[in-house]
Amino acid sequence: MQMAPAKLEYIWLDGYQPIQSLRSKTKIERNFSGKLEDCPMWCFDGSSTEQAPGGSSDCLLKPVFLAKDPQRRDGYLVMCEVLSPDGTAHPSNGRALIEDDDNDFWFGFEQEYFLWNPETEKPIGFPEGGFPKPQGPYYCSVGANNAFGRAMVEEHLDACLDAGLNIEGINAEVATGQWEFQVFAKGAKEAGDQVWVARYLLERIGEKYGIAINWHCKPLGNLDWNGSGMHANFSNSLLRTCGSSEIYVKVCEAFRPVVQEHIEVYGPDNHLRLTGKHETAAIHEFKFGVSDRGASIRIPIGTVERGWKGWLEDRRPNSAADPYKVAARIVKTVKSAEAQLEKLAEANVA
Repeated sequence: MQMAPAKLEYIWLDGYQPIQSLRSKTKIERNFSGKLEDCPMWCFDGSSTEQAPGGSSDCLLKPVFLAKDPQRRDGYLVMCEVLSPDGTAHPSNGRALIEDDDNDFWFGFEQEYFLWNPETEKPIGFPEGGFPKPQGPYYCSVGANNAFGRAMVEEHLDACLDAGLNIEGINAEVATGQWEFQVFAKGAKEAGDQVWVARYLLERIGEKYGIAINWHCKPLGNLDWNGSGMHANFSNSLLRTCGSSEIYVKVCEAFRPVVQEHIEVYGPDNHLRLTGKHETAAIHEFKFGVSDRGASIRIPIGTVERGWKGWLEDRRPNSAADPYKVAARIVKTVKSAEAQLEKLAEANVA
């Protein structure tokens, strides 16, 4: 029996700075097997996406993650890495920076965002010519006075679940029109893939409602409203099994000398969000603590209750950060801590 033609939506990140945007286009494949390995390489005009000059404009799309497209008949979502014409990773390709080939690192990203009225340039729920009540009643709220945009958020949740993404929950956030979804995956690369596909679905659903997604970490400026983060919960075999508070401290301390390297990939304008207020640590300081939401890195109480077997939460990445680059930097720092621990163990044996 002849199969219906499949609509493959190839999705990639452009070369715009400081925030890369999602791009996509549709490829029709007849007799498609439904498997990632049968998604062909494709190309696009990089001169239109800040990724190539006009005289040599082809960039390659390498499929790396496949999900069902819940909103198109016979559709699939194909997340891609961008390659240069010679097959090497393009400079805009943050996924290629991740050193986690054995998928030992697990990530859970908490993605905050604002539902944004493109006509008023304010979050939905803001009255014309003024401001709503101060923040406080909106977090995990219910009711038309406090919760805005629920129909769109629920549609996004269903779409993510129908696509097979490992979305773990949603909630209204602290500010008016602000929401959050959480995604978890075993493997740093797949965690990034799933966040980007979830972002793509949210943006596309917003077209139907006439609502834009504002990913900026502080879209209301210096007003007394919470910013948006993308807290990164992470673990590897060491953190999941060590059973040692001393090892957790050493891993956390490995982040201290590389504060700047982390901030560089934790999203633009983070100085507006990481002020030491609104449940943040100041941008250039570093501190960690158990159950401390004002720390750079929080040690969850669940980790302690499990006998120091669990995970850590880096609270500094902001809502516009690239999860690929965030994961790559965290993996690098944790691996440096592991290397130091191994040297100490060898020295003690000697």
